[in-house]
Amino acid sequence: MSDLGLGGPIMAGESGTKDVHAGGINTWKFQLSTDVPVATLCFDIVTGPDSDNAPEWTVTLYDSTGGELWSNYRSKREIDIDFPGKGVKEFKLEIICPKGARYGDTVDVDIQASSTGGTSTTSFGAVAKQSIMVLKTQIDQEKTVADALMSKANVGEKDIFAVFSPAGLRGYVFVEGMNTDHLREKTRDIKKARSFVDGETSIDEISHYLVPVSAVIGMVEGDLVELINGPFKGEIARVQQIDQAKEEITVELVEAMVPIPVTVKGDSVRIIEKEK
Repeated sequence: MSDLGLGGPIMAGESGTKDVHAGGINTWKFQLSTDVPVATLCFDIVTGPDSDNAPEWTVTLYDSTGGELWSNYRSKREIDIDFPGKGVKEFKLEIICPKGARYGDTVDVDIQASSTGGTSTTSFGAVAKQSIMVLKTQIDQEKTVADALMSKANVGEKDIFAVFSPAGLRGYVFVEGMNTDHLREKTRDIKKARSFVDGETSIDEISHYLVPVSAVIGMVEGDLVELINGPFKGEIARVQQIDQAKEEITVELVEAMVPIPVTVKGDSVRIIEKEK
């Protein structure tokens, strides 16, 4: 917003509020133009919702070459910008979320540009959100890793919100939390855990795993399966009948001397050979 007179500054470009994870960085690029040789930038920073106990965000302004012009660690709240020949200058505002940020911590940054001709103000902000990371595991040890990690959720920094091991996804689990460094630290002594995939994922990208899938989907009569729990655990059987509504299958044990139908839940078996 501007209150312009002759030579008043005009700010344009990126602005607004963005989500950021603990330790993450957000940037905005904007331009400042004026018809006078000098403009003053004044910075107003407000953190919330509990500013007295919140860790400190880092706010830095850079010029178009990457040179630092101002940061919130300086004692002064304002700087003068020279405009030799007048015209337009490019800037980049960078906000770094503290690694100790809690969910919902915020920072709001107002930059007011003023000169003899008037003022112009642009607002920026960031909100601390959780990260969803993908952890590699040993194949078929996904649940073991998930259980081990969840056992640490309430130990020390309580920044693991959820661990998700989708059925059918081998070698990976999803971990939701705030501080990505802490998440990595808590997996180091879990033997079946490997390493985190670079970057993050989102709810949108994994939403299809959140929809319940029938335990008998993909099975057909004649499939060869192995029973993985119950009194016949380890036995090989062939699917004879499928009850989609109850998610149950009736199988016959391959090595039984007398073929006796056994009804089990679809998630009590794993397919080892498809019917041809």
